[in-house]
Amino acid sequence: MTAEPASATTPVARPVPLLVGAVTTALEGAAMAGWGVYNLLSGFTGADADFGRAELGGAVLLLMGLLPLLAARALLRGQRWGRSPAVLTNSICLPVAYYMWQSGGAMAAVGAAVALVGLAGIVALLNPRVTAVLYGTPGER
Repeated sequence: MTAEPASATTPVARPVPLLVGAVTTALEGAAMAGWGVYNLLSGFTGADADFGRAELGGAVLLLMGLLPLLAARALLRGQRWGRSPAVLTNSICLPVAYYMWQSGGAMAAVGAAVALVGLAGIVALLNPRVTAVLYGTPGER
């Protein structure tokens, strides 16, 4: 029998910041995809007066929500390509939060929560331990 490398039998150790970044990215992707599905359904049910705009907007949001979901899946598998779209998705939360904050009232509180989630995702994904897992240490390259 041939001995298999230890890395083939043991799963990749995922540090907590990687899990936090992947979960926040997955939540953001699910929210975007869910909003897209809602727009699609509202166009079909007649709740939206402009059928074409509701359907096109819903389809675009649904497709835009799939990339963060795929990026989160890639991060959980230890694939480095997932970090760039995940950081981009979390970065987009910041201007969205700013405009929500400008609305005032309850939207300001929601905007603050969106900003905190986005910042938590960015900080988690740019953590040196995440970089070491995805790209290896300088001595391993």
